[in-house]
Amino acid sequence: MAITIASRYAPTMSSDVSPASSPVAHEGAFADPDYLAGVIELLGLLSFGEVSACERLTEDAKLAPDLRTKCQLYAMAASEWDHFLQLRDRIEELGRDPYDVMEPFKESFERFHIKTEPADWLEGILKAYVGDGLAADFYSEIAAFLDADTRDLVLRTMSQTGSSQFVVDQVRLAIDEDPKIAGRLALWSRRLMGEALSQAQMVVAERDSLAAVVVGGVDHPGGFDLAAIGRMFTRITEAHAERMNTLGLSA
Repeated sequence: MAITIASRYAPTMSSDVSPASSPVAHEGAFADPDYLAGVIELLGLLSFGEVSACERLTEDAKLAPDLRTKCQLYAMAASEWDHFLQLRDRIEELGRDPYDVMEPFKESFERFHIKTEPADWLEGILKAYVGDGLAADFYSEIAAFLDADTRDLVLRTMSQTGSSQFVVDQVRLAIDEDPKIAGRLALWSRRLMGEALSQAQMVVAERDSLAAVVVGGVDHPGGFDLAAIGRMFTRITEAHAERMNTLGLSA
């Protein structure tokens, strides 16, 4: 679950459940302490992702080939910072210290970044594009099981930052100039996809409250059953393939 920054798009709700049918999409959802704990963990995960994305974009800007591109990356980082502030404020509204809530996710993000260190500028912006798209897909699926206020916040912070076309243009231009790099970037995108899904599964497995929101259980029937989880990952994989086609790469 690469929560680095790049192409944001308007996420769609899972076809397995509608907000109205979600067991927590009603007033009083936070009366359930387990649900509240899961939502706080989800917001902490999102918040750390936004901080990480902002940091990564700032580093990518140092490698930008020109001033226009550098400024574009700083604008993207600023958008991610704004998203972080909204998430931070929501955690505080729920009575928790946002930095304490975010801290447990540090190791997960470090694992992902160590395994997916880009070799050059193109790999860096492709990592941002792929990671951000996968994150938006994943969180929009989960959002269907959240209370209305939290769902709206999650979808809003997964909304577009105007960077999608920027990345597409950069990658397509590079491929036009040197078609041989398409194969390398396609392999890189597949590696990113695998690592992102692996990390997402590990994060959920490591956090019981978060897993309860995503998967549900006997006492908390919200979330996906096993069949729905399979369909969710199929949809995420298909969306990734579409993004790669847009870039002129094979998924």
